[in-house]
Amino acid sequence: MPQQDPPRPVRIAVDIGGTFTDLQVLDARHGEVRAWKTPTTPEDPSDGLLTGVREAAERFGFALSDVGLLLHGTTIATNAVLERRLARGALVTTQGFEDVLEITRHVRRDVYGLAPDPFPCLIPRDRRLGVRERLRADGSVEVPLDLGTLLQRLDALQPEAIAISLLHAYANPAHERALRAAILAAHPGLPVSLSSDISPEIREYERSSTTVLNALLVPVVRDYLRRLAARLGRDGFAPRIFLVQSNGGVCSLETAAEQPARLLLSGPSGGALAASRLAGELAQPNLVAVDMGGTSYDVSVVQEGRVALVTQGEVDGLPVRLPMVEMRTIGAGGGSIAAVEAGGRLVVGPRSAGARPGPVAYGRGGTEPTVTDANLALGRLDPDFFLGGAMQLDMGAAHAALAALGARLGLDGAAAAEGMLALTNAALAAAVRLSLFEKGLHPRDFALLSFGGAGGLHAVAVAEEMGMEQVILPREPGTLSAYGILFSDLVQDIARSRLFTLDEAALPGLAALIAELRAEAAARLARDGVAEADRALSVAADMRYHGQAFELLVPWGDVLAPDATALAYLAARFHATHRQRFSYAAEEEAVEIVTLRVTATGRLPRPAPASPAKADRPARKGARKIFAGGAWVEAGVWDREALGAADVLHGPAIIEEAFATHVLPQGWTARLGAAGAIIARKDAAA
Repeated sequence: MPQQDPPRPVRIAVDIGGTFTDLQVLDARHGEVRAWKTPTTPEDPSDGLLTGVREAAERFGFALSDVGLLLHGTTIATNAVLERRLARGALVTTQGFEDVLEITRHVRRDVYGLAPDPFPCLIPRDRRLGVRERLRADGSVEVPLDLGTLLQRLDALQPEAIAISLLHAYANPAHERALRAAILAAHPGLPVSLSSDISPEIREYERSSTTVLNALLVPVVRDYLRRLAARLGRDGFAPRIFLVQSNGGVCSLETAAEQPARLLLSGPSGGALAASRLAGELAQPNLVAVDMGGTSYDVSVVQEGRVALVTQGEVDGLPVRLPMVEMRTIGAGGGSIAAVEAGGRLVVGPRSAGARPGPVAYGRGGTEPTVTDANLALGRLDPDFFLGGAMQLDMGAAHAALAALGARLGLDGAAAAEGMLALTNAALAAAVRLSLFEKGLHPRDFALLSFGGAGGLHAVAVAEEMGMEQVILPREPGTLSAYGILFSDLVQDIARSRLFTLDEAALPGLAALIAELRAEAAARLARDGVAEADRALSVAADMRYHGQAFELLVPWGDVLAPDATALAYLAARFHATHRQRFSYAAEEEAVEIVTLRVTATGRLPRPAPASPAKADRPARKGARKIFAGGAWVEAGVWDREALGAADVLHGPAIIEEAFATHVLPQGWTARLGAAGAIIARKDAAA
């Protein structure tokens, strides 16, 4: 376990989103977990983070010097890629392979498009330099490294960061390391990323793309971390900080500064972690976890209590060959903007009003109606109780913006708003449906776990469209991603590509490679200060049938020296995984291991959270009119924090809490379940 100074009892998890910065605060002195939200500051996210911490300290009664651990999920890397706010970089590769980034995989995303968009390429041709060298696939040297005029050409380009991705460097990193040494001798301090460090795996395009992304992000993330570090120490605020990675674990600031590509799904992975934790607490092993915030809708599938990891993802069309939580994201959230296209068609999103100006009702200069404005105008949101009353919404401005939208559609404002929500719900359901169907799964076998600040407003409608009959609304859903981050562990992922046929002849080679990976994993955890008793290692393999061009990730467990029994177990798991994903298994075909992976986990201390007390006030707050099904109907309004086990809610109803509002339509019933979650079920008669 990483050593700390004299115990400081407060642990804070922060999830910086596009609209709000979410905090979860655990005080070990009494075990209470508290939630807080503050507006995100896009120009410098650390401003919003520190503001949120100070506000939480004042509200919950702890000193800044009490904070011992800060677990930080951030979208800074993702936003830098999406907005192309990246460093000026150069790519050094094997001579003759300078165009790999543009050749890509010759995959047409839009098969019917006459003029499809080209694949993005972050480094132009004149900044991609070839060097004379060549390694064979087994790592042996065919052509020795010859720097030639490389250093002079780099001097002329004046790059802010350099990516080095040589052919077959995953099998032998010697040439890449020699190049880095030569470059740093000439330019000390220049960020240099090696593919053999970032993604030592086969497939030149994906490995090069990942290395380039990492290199271009290093100056961006380092600059942010410097600004954050400069703010530490004030008023005694000097916690140990870890950043959340795409794989759901956390890493040190040093690792984040060297390998920022591991942060690309930093924030959303916290929600998937929370979903896995809740699956156990609720005894619901199969969940579809959906996180709807201000700008996006993230879908992850919990199957048999676990969220799957994938070895490759994509950010804005750019492949990232690193382990990450399997997730589908679409541009749909409370800030999604509605517009009328030239042909008179209503569209919602993916454009978002973000944190600034935000929805029209925020009163910060927004003029285009958003999903939040539609929910407000239809009575689903209380303008006086947004963020628990901390923020007043402008109902009149929302109505005016929707009336203007309706006029363009030939509708009144209420009908236009309901149309916006119908389109949004259809898009959300499509994302859920695709996430399940691509795995051969059916919605009826899953419950919908909905969270995020806007999730509860749409959850039951999405479930109805999917034919799902159970919706789970967890405690403090508006900050659930931060709650998942609160209980994260240190995680290091290490991989090596080596081709093995799955038979007993491969056992010596597999044992040697596993031993090498485990030793490196143990060394990394030791550098992070993790005691042996707090370490856990697990092995997985990327596997395929001979002749296939893709692999499946198959967990192998805590393997030390595999034997024939261990190989048979791994083969059986691969066949079962292949059968589930593709409806068949060719058990008579030869099976290959392409890449071996070791995940090293360093367990951080986990104070046990206390169960929150029920608020001592009436659970029923009253009633108000909401627009549903083309008419205004009366809905009961309930206080989430005052609900008890005996309370049964029948739709139509509104359930309010500080940072979220939930809509229960006609034909649904809800009551409290385990872990303080609200369980909504479709009535049998309905």
